[in-house]
Amino acid sequence: MKELLVYTALRLLLLLASFAIVAGLWIAVTGGVSVFWCLVIAFVISGIGSYYVLNPQREAFARRVEERASRASARFDEMKAREDRD
Repeated sequence: MKELLVYTALRLLLLLASFAIVAGLWIAVTGGVSVFWCLVIAFVISGIGSYYVLNPQREAFARRVEERASRASARFDEMKAREDRD
């Protein structure tokens, strides 16, 4: 669960940072801001950035999910085998 929270928090932080940079550049170039287009561009930038920058956190989360799934599968198989013996 900790890995999920860390990854999600970092994704949100990356999105906010991307939005701030895009909005700042937009204001510097045009003098105004289009919040919708800044948000769209920030989503694209943060999505691409998170693929590369947040790879270690994503891998840690995937390992944690895999460990929990294998433990649950082992417990299920054990319970199934116990039922078959009875």
